[in-house]
Amino acid sequence: MNKSILEVLTPENSQIIFIDQQPQMAFGVQSIDRQTLKNNVVGLAKAAKVFNIPTTITTVETDSFSGHTFPELLDVFPNQPLLERTSMNSWDDQKVRDSLAKNNRKKIIVSGLWTEVCNLTFALSALHDTDYEIYMVADASGGTSKEAHDYAMQRMIQAGVIPVTWQQVLLEWQRDWAKRDSYDAVMDIVREHSGAYGMGVDYAYTMVHKAPQRTQSQHEVVAPVPAK
Repeated sequence: MNKSILEVLTPENSQIIFIDQQPQMAFGVQSIDRQTLKNNVVGLAKAAKVFNIPTTITTVETDSFSGHTFPELLDVFPNQPLLERTSMNSWDDQKVRDSLAKNNRKKIIVSGLWTEVCNLTFALSALHDTDYEIYMVADASGGTSKEAHDYAMQRMIQAGVIPVTWQQVLLEWQRDWAKRDSYDAVMDIVREHSGAYGMGVDYAYTMVHKAPQRTQSQHEVVAPVPAK
């Protein structure tokens, strides 16, 4: 067994690529609720930003078919160059390969659309041509049907791709709750993007630790309603 795949993800050994997170590509997704997909993609992006993970963003046929990258993703990385291409396989584009190579990190985390095309071909090609390790974020990617997504994931796993979920990646990067430099930012991501987990965090903060209740803006303190 390749021992390196037993190493957990860390901020020092990881890089990430977002492949074609564009509206027309999302329109075709049937394997996951699209709003959930976007939530997970943005949560993953915020995690990458917190931990200073080298990030690559690719686009395909922006003006002629796919539309512009999710604005919520661009808000996280406002100065990130978008690597436009024509090939369905990002690995075919020299700009993409150069962007990944300059980071000098073997563990590539992938979030993209569609699982069975752009993610699959990128993963197989990268594994074939290099010693990269590919970590496919299953719930921050989507296919044109559940079968398309699931069978593509199975095919990639058989080839050596490692399946992960976005929250798994976030918590693997954090690793230790004693890391106070990232703790508050991670908790902010959890509260906004982690569903029931985030609700539980808010409950613990307000009911157990007696923190002030927060509004959606996270800036105003809401006065408690007097008992009648």
